[in-house]
Amino acid sequence: MSSTDRYARTFDVLELLVGRPDGMTVSDISKRLGLPLSSSHNLLQRMVTADVVTVTDDLRYSLGPRAVRLGIRIVDGLEVRALSRRHLQELARETGDDIYLAVPFSRRVAYVDRFPGSRPVSVDIRLGQSLHLHATSVGKLFAAHDPSLRRKLFAQERPELTGHTLTGREELERELARIVEQDHAISREEAIAGVVGLAVPVRDGIGAVVAAIHVSALGSQMTGDEESRLLTAARASAVAIERDLGRMHDDAGHPPETRAIG
Repeated sequence: MSSTDRYARTFDVLELLVGRPDGMTVSDISKRLGLPLSSSHNLLQRMVTADVVTVTDDLRYSLGPRAVRLGIRIVDGLEVRALSRRHLQELARETGDDIYLAVPFSRRVAYVDRFPGSRPVSVDIRLGQSLHLHATSVGKLFAAHDPSLRRKLFAQERPELTGHTLTGREELERELARIVEQDHAISREEAIAGVVGLAVPVRDGIGAVVAAIHVSALGSQMTGDEESRLLTAARASAVAIERDLGRMHDDAGHPPETRAIG
């Protein structure tokens, strides 16, 4: 079985198992897919190893935790995309900069929507393209909050994309700690020369980071006041999206667990 066929068959197996909470035997799966028993068994063993499917003691295969988590995150990402569009369109009009919506998919991060501003930054960033975790603002933001993405960041190669890219483990550890403390991330020309990216999180009703708003701005125009203005505007949009997702905030935009005192 070629690698292309194997990938396609993986999704065929998942589609079979979605409607079978009681699971299926390898013989059932083999017959439904029209595959030799040995090929089906080998494919299922690889999927079990990856936690995509699970197998019981009586050798029945069901959806695994990794497949379930991915499905939930995809649905959440699509919901966030639909609910965020009008808020991000308004943010692009208000700031004049390009605005992106990013979501995590399993162990990668990608943009799923884009709203051009009146002064668009000429950068070809394709929707759905995997983003560098160590160099982009949204990549660093998700890595700071998601242990699995943090592990991936430090396990993989970290190319120096510009003269400003952070590649060392210690400096990135400090950067991720800063992001958690400040609740935003900034890429200061670390991925693309001349472009500064700012990212703020979007959280669901239980406080989990399910998306991020990314503002793409020209580095030459990024003064301290401009940075504060963009972060304030992006945070206001995040609060509006979170309210649509069902997360409670007070009139000042604070969720209950982080409401200011005094």
